[in-house]
Amino acid sequence: MEFNWRLLEEGDYENTLVQWWKDWRWPSPPPKGILPDEGLGGIMVMKGDVDVCAGFVCFTNSEIAWVVWVVSNFNYKNKDRKKAVNLTIDTLSLIAKDKGYNYVFTSVGNKSLQKRYEECGYNIASRDCVEMIKKI
Repeated sequence: MEFNWRLLEEGDYENTLVQWWKDWRWPSPPPKGILPDEGLGGIMVMKGDVDVCAGFVCFTNSEIAWVVWVVSNFNYKNKDRKKAVNLTIDTLSLIAKDKGYNYVFTSVGNKSLQKRYEECGYNIASRDCVEMIKKI
């Protein structure tokens, strides 16, 4: 059985993604208000009826889009998890390309996830960065 993907739907954030971020010990899930609306920039990768990985692409008014908040199902232990993560990254990148963007950017601290991005053709642009966010 191969992986496939769909656009995120109403309820995916509350019913699935928040728990996945907690399972991976993120300090806190990204607030829903900073994520693209369902159907516009988020995808879910599945194997059969099992949700395996998700992520988002945020669009800008320049040539760059941001691939962000890629997260996988902590309880999915199959060896093909890497393939699902790579499919998520590649699909989000292709969505940006199809919308006319020439570059995709991400920020990632997890070494394993960084390797997935590198396998998908991303280059390291900086090291030892701290991600910061402020609600205004």
